[in-house]
Amino acid sequence: MEATGKRGGPQVVDPPEEEVVPASFAMTIRRTRPEALYARNTAKGPVYRGRPEEVDLSWHRQDVSDVMKALGTSFEGLSNEEASRRLREYGPNRLEEAKKRTTLAMFLDQFKDFMIIVLIAAAVISGVMGDLKDTIVIVIIVVLNAVIGFVQEYRAEKAMEALKSMASPTATVRREGVVRTIPAEELVPGDIVLLEAGKIVPADLRLFETVNLRVDEAALTGESVAVDKTTDALHEEHLSLGDRRNMAYKG
Repeated sequence: MEATGKRGGPQVVDPPEEEVVPASFAMTIRRTRPEALYARNTAKGPVYRGRPEEVDLSWHRQDVSDVMKALGTSFEGLSNEEASRRLREYGPNRLEEAKKRTTLAMFLDQFKDFMIIVLIAAAVISGVMGDLKDTIVIVIIVVLNAVIGFVQEYRAEKAMEALKSMASPTATVRREGVVRTIPAEELVPGDIVLLEAGKIVPADLRLFETVNLRVDEAALTGESVAVDKTTDALHEEHLSLGDRRNMAYKG
């Protein structure tokens, strides 16, 4: 099977035990950063960055040859040099994360809780009234609460980062005619992606060769039944994502 692709949640379904299904190939058309593929909109539609030709957003309506021409790729895949150039130009295939808080900001956030603000106000009032003992006790409680909350939040954030790094998806691609496994975040538009049973779809793909390919798209459409895929161009103009049977989407 073959396809053209983007990273994500939908997953290739295991075939029945008696069937022997070869790997499917796909071509990356769009990744987790839509702006990576399209430079700007014109009167005639979006223009592919770095290339003069205009690209139709309706990938499911185009023949495989037209898609390959638009993406500047071939069945043998991109060259290593071209893949590196596109990775530098478009950036990694991952969602942009919000700017992380500094440790100082994380600590100061512990004092924004309403009850903490009430305790701080009580400490100030006690200090103004000359009750130094109560003021010191309240300040100690507030500081200890902030320290404990900061430590717990800091450890939880580090644990989440560790889990994310352990679960980093990979993608099997063909470049210069050689099949290799790379981190999914290194996928670039035009990469030829191989899909196998049980694999996560690493990017939005236009399928171009399939054999009994079925994809679980429950995360995308909400349907529990796996979807049979095809490679033929679909001529309907307004199709929902779930009806685009020649596409595979990252969740």
